[in-house]
Amino acid sequence: MNKEMQVNLLTPLPIGKKTTVRWKVAVLMWAAISINYIDRTVLSVAAPEISRHFQLTEGQMGIILSSFFWSYVLLQIPSGWIADKIGQRIMLAVSVGWWSLATACMGFARGFGSLVALRVLLGMGEAGAYPCNAGITSKWFPATERARVASIFDSGSKVGTAIAMPLIVWLVAVFNWQIAFVISGALGFVWILIWWFYYQDPEKHKYINKAELAFIQNGQMQTTSHNERPLKWYQLLKYRNVWAICLGFFCINYTAYFFITWFPTYLVEEKGMGSIKMGFVAMIPPLAAILSQLFAGWLSDKLYERGMPITRVRKTFLVSGLIVATSIGFAAVAEQIWLTVGLLTLSYCGLTFAGSQVWALPADLAPKNMASTLGALQNTFSNMAGIVGPIITGFIVQATGSFVPALMLTAGLVIFGALNYLLLLGRVKTIETQP
Repeated sequence: MNKEMQVNLLTPLPIGKKTTVRWKVAVLMWAAISINYIDRTVLSVAAPEISRHFQLTEGQMGIILSSFFWSYVLLQIPSGWIADKIGQRIMLAVSVGWWSLATACMGFARGFGSLVALRVLLGMGEAGAYPCNAGITSKWFPATERARVASIFDSGSKVGTAIAMPLIVWLVAVFNWQIAFVISGALGFVWILIWWFYYQDPEKHKYINKAELAFIQNGQMQTTSHNERPLKWYQLLKYRNVWAICLGFFCINYTAYFFITWFPTYLVEEKGMGSIKMGFVAMIPPLAAILSQLFAGWLSDKLYERGMPITRVRKTFLVSGLIVATSIGFAAVAEQIWLTVGLLTLSYCGLTFAGSQVWALPADLAPKNMASTLGALQNTFSNMAGIVGPIITGFIVQATGSFVPALMLTAGLVIFGALNYLLLLGRVKTIETQP
């Protein structure tokens, strides 16, 4: 057994074939994140049309794109705390319902003010998604499968983005941008019905057998106790590793949010693409990134199973992925469109290669019953990048008439992120608290 793997060996492993309920749960987690990103990406894809419709400047559009993150960031920690308190089943259902309604209502916006207000409401709903998934990962998956499941559900962000690009362009072209929001918002309500009737925690789930339950419990890096939380959320900030995962994820998300917010406008305005062509070209980076992330999650778990220390596994994938992601800086100065798209695709693949480890870390590090809380804290810092990134990019483009300075700044933050994971992140193990 891996010497860094502190598992619970109290439950004997029954003989017999395990059920695979945990992987069905993973599919539902993936679907929630896919819908999450479809709904938050609709505005980005429709931004050129909406800007013309309401006569918005680049700076105003940057504020609208950013406004989602104002509430999203503020509610991360409360959402994680509530999820740990009342359970992820209820919290995730409420979150999906809230953001789906907010998305549908975007179709009735009447200008800059209402667009900002509805984006704030959207952020309030979506704040619960990733903290809930961090808690579900901690409950449902042994340590040797966490990078895989984190890669699976986080790949939904790229699937959602990729689907949104051509789908929303088509809906806008055939109908109008208002219909695109209404149809996107309807998806979440279908998901809620399936989730509510299928999901329960492992000990309560009617379809899990004893072999799978024991496999999950024996693979935990810590034992859990319901309603026991040894720390207040802010006490997590005393720990170096918590700061490392927060700062590193900020750098990853600053770069990733360029693809989610400004990338369609970049292709139209900087590279001169028509809307239909943009919709299909904008699919390329996220689709390639899905393969990168799933491969990285599978490979990292295999290396861990075969004896590589968990700290070395996490750091290797985080640092090497971010080194590859610096190619966004070279894309900024490439002249041929095919080379620009190729380098941006490589950068996005590097981000997701690193990102395969990001959502495994809260389950690796969190004290008892605090995985959703730690995941929320990490996501709070990371999504501050969503607040400042779109605004900074928008005003840089407005001031210079070019995306080049904005992309070079992004490349610098990627380098900082790699150094952070290399030097600040220490040994990956469960945070030890005083009794």
